[in-house]
Amino acid sequence: MLYLANPSTPEIRHAMTVGDLGCITTPLQGNTIPPGAWWAADNGRFGKGWPGPERWWTWLTRQVHHYGPQNCLFAVAPDRPFDAAGTFTDSTPWLPRIRSLGIPAAYAAQDGCDTNDLLPWPDFDVLFLAGTTEWKTGPVAERLARQAHQLGKPVHMGRVNSRKRLRLADWFGCASADGTYLTYGPDQNLPRLLDWLNDLDHQPTLLTPERTP
Repeated sequence: MLYLANPSTPEIRHAMTVGDLGCITTPLQGNTIPPGAWWAADNGRFGKGWPGPERWWTWLTRQVHHYGPQNCLFAVAPDRPFDAAGTFTDSTPWLPRIRSLGIPAAYAAQDGCDTNDLLPWPDFDVLFLAGTTEWKTGPVAERLARQAHQLGKPVHMGRVNSRKRLRLADWFGCASADGTYLTYGPDQNLPRLLDWLNDLDHQPTLLTPERTP
């Protein structure tokens, strides 16, 4: 699994450059993506970083033109946090425009996404598990993650800030996760996080591809 973080220290930036971590950025962060790093573009709707649709689109277009599409994991279409119906309304028109930049479009699934009526599967490339903690760690989110796998779509989990949550994301089959774990105490938390990721890559399992739930 690839963990996406903010490039806040030289050590974190180095880990991104060598591929141990990925970089996630939003319109108002102003982060410089380290050379060669895998990166993803969040939209800033969760929190206070949303600049409005047109300014977001201008920012995203500039990001892709500056850094190139080849290392972009996804860009999250505008959503409404904790509101599946509102997200469907806001996101759907932007998904083809994101794809037109040559990058994968991510759809933020969240509270209320209990049926496929609110998931435009053909129109997005990455399923982003957003919403409340209870929802994104619950049975509906897990079912949607399994469905995404069957459709050949990668899954990403947002706001992963503990080893327990990281292991749950791994169990759901997430290819990536993001969080603010490195924002506080990065000197201590970076080695710890890299150890967690290494453990996920090397832990023994009784599951084979045929037996994966």
